[in-house]
Amino acid sequence: MPLAQLITPQQLAERLESPGLVILDCRFALEDVDYGQRSYAEGHIAGAHFVDLERDLSGPVVRGQTGRHPLPEPERLVERLRSWGLDDDSQVVLYDDGPGAFAARAWWLLAWLGKRSAVFILDGGLKAWHAAHLPLSLDPPEKRDGRFNGKPDSDLLIDAEQLADSLGQPELTLLDARALARFRGEVEPIDPVAGHIPGAVCAAFTDNLGPDGRFLAPEQLRERFEAKLNGRAPEQIVAYCGSGVTACHNLFALALAGYPLGRLYAGSWSEWINDPQRGVATGI
Repeated sequence: MPLAQLITPQQLAERLESPGLVILDCRFALEDVDYGQRSYAEGHIAGAHFVDLERDLSGPVVRGQTGRHPLPEPERLVERLRSWGLDDDSQVVLYDDGPGAFAARAWWLLAWLGKRSAVFILDGGLKAWHAAHLPLSLDPPEKRDGRFNGKPDSDLLIDAEQLADSLGQPELTLLDARALARFRGEVEPIDPVAGHIPGAVCAAFTDNLGPDGRFLAPEQLRERFEAKLNGRAPEQIVAYCGSGVTACHNLFALALAGYPLGRLYAGSWSEWINDPQRGVATGI
């Protein structure tokens, strides 16, 4: 079964009564941290559990040490997943408002913990659900304790020190998921330092999507990332972004395109710049 899978609104609507289905609502807004919870309370896909980026899918921020969204403590995340009814063989559907960045973070965390089958992202998110004229619910999801047994896979990660040691190696492909203007250092609306990690290639996560907000076809994604790889081995891909969230969108898109799952620099730019000895590049 493919590691990265999409599901359409119509397909999900037909499966809502399926036993073992776990739906996670991952809506979030960086500029309004209560947006997701508030939106969920105003209506969600029937049976969905609300999952908060900062409280559930991230760990505590340590100023001057971590990035803005450090990885959650694995045992605590497993507990949360069980509280949402997750078993090892559950079908899981993840959604957010549409671009898929927060849903992709949840997808990557599940893969990190070993849940790598029957996990789907709702293609186009809740915007596509609305466009299909499908209903929302105000009812709370059924409470059930799952029996998921997840363990983190360190091979999916690279830390700042390892990455610093790898810079300049000819086979490394370092993909930055932020928009081109942030990559170039022309603007920086969030972090205190502008620019990118030396040697990185800009691969804005939004370019994984078509004008309709849905993922490009696998062959189009493969063409996109072949250009970024420029002949290098896909096994040496490392993904990062501002805080380790939208990088997961690129990792999901790469898997959709048939590439192996690359490594995540989870601390990303917001962690990298904590150490002034680490290099900073601007421009292309």
